[in-house]
This record gives sequence, C-alpha cells and structure tokens, in this order.
Amino acid sequence: MQPLIHSKLHNVGTTIFTVMSQLAAEHGAVNLGQGFPDFPMSDELVSLVDKAMRNGWNQYTHMNGLPLLRERLAAKAAQLYGAAIDPDAQITITPGGTYAIYTALTTVLQPGDEVIVFEPAYDSYIPNIEINGAKPVLIPLRYPGYSIPWDEVRSKISGRTRMIMINSPHNPTGSVLREEDMRQLQEIVAGTHIIVLSDEVYEHLIFDGIAHQSVLRYPALLERSFVCFSFGKTYHCTGWKMGYCISAPSLMQEFRKVHQFNCFSCDTSKQVALAEYITHEDAYLSLSDFMQQKRDYFRKLMEATPFRCIPSHGSYFECYGYGHFSNETDKELAIRLTREYGIATIPVSAFYKEGKDDKVLRFCFAKKEQTLERAVEKLVHLC
Repeated sequence: MQPLIHSKLHNVGTTIFTVMSQLAAEHGAVNLGQGFPDFPMSDELVSLVDKAMRNGWNQYTHMNGLPLLRERLAAKAAQLYGAAIDPDAQITITPGGTYAIYTALTTVLQPGDEVIVFEPAYDSYIPNIEINGAKPVLIPLRYPGYSIPWDEVRSKISGRTRMIMINSPHNPTGSVLREEDMRQLQEIVAGTHIIVLSDEVYEHLIFDGIAHQSVLRYPALLERSFVCFSFGKTYHCTGWKMGYCISAPSLMQEFRKVHQFNCFSCDTSKQVALAEYITHEDAYLSLSDFMQQKRDYFRKLMEATPFRCIPSHGSYFECYGYGHFSNETDKELAIRLTREYGIATIPVSAFYKEGKDDKVLRFCFAKKEQTLERAVEKLVHLC
C-alpha cells in the first residue's frame, strides 16, 4: 500500500518561473523571465568570501546572524531611514528574503486568520498563507498604475484580519508606495492587532528620484511589522540566498522561535564578507542609477516593438501590454514568444490566484546590454 499524503497545497504545481525557464532552455531563448542578473557580482565581495573561508570562518555562527553584520545593518538603517534598531533584539539573518517572509507568516498565523494580499503578488505569498491554515483576502491593485485601493482595504478588514502584506518596489509590476500610502496604512492598523509584513527586497532598486518608503521610517508601523530584505538583490548574488528580517523586539523573539528549528544558522563565511563589504556605501547607494540606466535602455529598445510600456519605478522588472495587437492569453503569448521568437517572459496572470489576465507580460531588464539587445531584436517584427 502506498503512503497517503493529504497535500497542504493541493492546488499548487510547478511555478511559472520554472516552466518558463525550462522552456527557454529547450528553445535556446533569451531569458527575460526569471529575475536574476546575467552580469557578474563584485570581484571584491567574492574575494572577501574566499578570504573568510581561508581564515577559518566555516563553522556555525550565531543563530541570529553574525553580530558584526547585524551591527552594521542597524547602522545602515539609522543612516538611510532614521531608524533606531537594536541589532541584538531586532535583526535576524535569514537564508533569503522569501525564507524571511515564510518565517514571519508562520510566526503569526493561526488557522482561520485572514491576510490581506494585493494582486498581482509575488508567487510565494498565497501558498505560504494557506500552508499555515490561514485565508488570503485578495485585493487587486488598480490597473494599469498598480496602486492600492485603500477604501477597499478598509472594507475588507474584519475581526479575523491578522496581517496586511505590502511590497515596494513591487514584484511583478515595478510600482512603488508613496508617503501617502504609508499614512493610509498607518491609519488603518492603528488601534488594532493587525501586523504588517513588508517585503522590501528591492529597496535599493528604485528609480526616478523617488525615495523608498521603508516601514523603518515609521516607528508606529515598525512596532507591528516584519520587514524583509535581500542581500542577493542588492549585491547581484541571488544564488547566495541571503537576507534578513527587522522587527520589533517582541515580534522578533517569536520569529526566532520558528527560525531556530528551520535554519538555526546561515552561511558564516558570506556573513563575514558582507559585514566588511557593507561599509562600502557606494555599492548600494549607486545601485538605483545603475539599474535605472538598464531600465531606460530596455525601454528605448522596446519602442521599436508593438508592446506598450506600463512604467516601472523600481525592481528588476517592467511590464508591457499587448492587448491592442493580440487576443492571445498572456500565457499563450509568453509560450509563443519563447518557441517562435526565442525570448522568455513571464505572464502577469501567474501572479493572480484566479489568473486575472490584463494581457500584460513581465520583462526582467537586469541584464547585460547585449542580452537586452538580442532579446528585443527578436520582437521588432512581432505580429
């Protein structure tokens, strides 16, 4: 008799990212689907990891993360956002931003709780909520600007609402939250038991002179929030799977109870290297200009195609509409582009639980210029 498993995620299959990446590999397509750079990370940072390993930093470090790294992250938060963060009580190093998000959800959620999620949403959010027995309450962002409808948020608050999830800069659309959004959020959660989970993995990838509205800027929000970050997005090393979470001391205490039994300790040598490299402020302060140049270059190239730009103000991504020239579903078009034109994208309907299709594709522009040129030249004659 075969063992019987009652799936906790019975509606979940292979993610669209895996599907499109496999399809891209099969057809030798340029992959502008999955969000990772194809240019090298810092040689200095690589050398610092090598140095740390050769100097014996190869065993467990502190469960909460290397103390020096946490101290320097606290100093960075103070410099950028004016936040007074206790590195011992409020910062935990994690194996990636997605892990931090999952751990925060698992720390808080009980069966029957409700979590407000804005769609399109990063694909891990809803499964992470459901695996904890909670219910995602889905609110679509206003298309095409992908802004939050705060009146609808107010109408969806119930006695079961346990958490609101925000993401800025936003994946997949590149939209960003403004100061007014943070004021609205602060008013909604004031005087409640609602917790905020803020996904800020693209904090340094924000364009057009816009200031990143981190929860760390807002003490009244931080006291009820988990704020999740990624070293991989900041330093072009997504395969490292290194991130961190900042929260209020009481929330972090509970976060660490879950963390200690899932991970216990993250890669020590990389933490040692990051603790030294983070002192080079220009590496993250110059990142927005560096990536905006790529966005602008890609946008200029795309003007020769029939696609219509939906402007991104942050992240690795820009979305493009095509409903004016094709009635295909976004998934159908994404597959056709991969097979017939040799360019892989991601259909934005994949970021909606019910597959809402506005006929929009997501493109990753965090690539070398030659890669972007090879991709777009294939689209110029698209019909």
